[in-house]
Amino acid sequence: MIKDLQNMWKARIWMKTNVPFLYSWHAYVGFDLNLFEAFKRPVRVEDVADAYDLEPELLEQWVEVGVALKHLKKDDKGRVSIKKSWKLPKGKENHPSSGDLLKEMMELHIPSLLSYPELMREKKRNHFDSEQHAPTVAKTSTLLELLAFHLIDRNVKKHDVKSILDIGCGEAGYLIRLAKKYPDLNLKGVEISKEVAESAKEASGPYENIEIIHSDIEEYEPEEPLDYVMVNNLLHYINPEDRQAFFERLSEIIKENGIATIISPLQKAKHGKQFSSAFNSFFLTFDNLYPIPSEDELREITEKAGFKMDKPSAIIREGGWFIVKIQKDS
Repeated sequence: MIKDLQNMWKARIWMKTNVPFLYSWHAYVGFDLNLFEAFKRPVRVEDVADAYDLEPELLEQWVEVGVALKHLKKDDKGRVSIKKSWKLPKGKENHPSSGDLLKEMMELHIPSLLSYPELMREKKRNHFDSEQHAPTVAKTSTLLELLAFHLIDRNVKKHDVKSILDIGCGEAGYLIRLAKKYPDLNLKGVEISKEVAESAKEASGPYENIEIIHSDIEEYEPEEPLDYVMVNNLLHYINPEDRQAFFERLSEIIKENGIATIISPLQKAKHGKQFSSAFNSFFLTFDNLYPIPSEDELREITEKAGFKMDKPSAIIREGGWFIVKIQKDS
């Protein structure tokens, strides 16, 4: 009897623990199907099902969950509308948004983490398809720009920067922001994904001082040494065995006293240990993604490559995201 009560108590604890997942799931479905836009004003569920060509019973149940979570509300005529718009992701046309983060989490992170039992039993790893997932990852990376740009901007001013290279530039968000503020800066972005590079070229088209190159950094040769190199959300793509060579390559293309900034989660950091551990768990499910380094590991690598490393600054404490500045020794 006592054992049964203990098991029931544990079950209740896990049910309560997983309630927050319902909020994420509901918001993800609403974002992916643009339902929060559909219910922006009071409307009947059946009308939305017809307009969006959706299965009515599933939509009705999604609405019921939304009402229980207080994402949605019903009026006395049975019409449904959103209740707390400030909490909910905007439509897909509003990039970047929390919806992009939910999409990456639900379609990429959680399925990978759920594969852990199979991967451990079979002693194997998945393979990360960069071309398939690069557009989604590029959009979520853009969210970091909103929080990190002022730190990038501060470095541009402090070090009198004239030329910048963004390695793994994604959709060129940082470069476009910089071009708007500094039309005389020489800005270049290197992007290994052809699809993302094309998006970056299209987005940066109006800015004459931006050049996007579809290339791997190992194959890219700048015309002259650079003042500033940005390495954003990239370390987990680089095998730890190759990181020393990567930073030595950076040292080759950066001017004397030039700088680089690295944006990444850091393992065993003061802030965001839960998320940094979860990031590493996710990365380790793939045979071509790699664990993120700790501050001490990153310092050792960069110093061996001829850089001095500043103390990391937290960008998103809850998520364990940091920006680290390194400067080439003269």
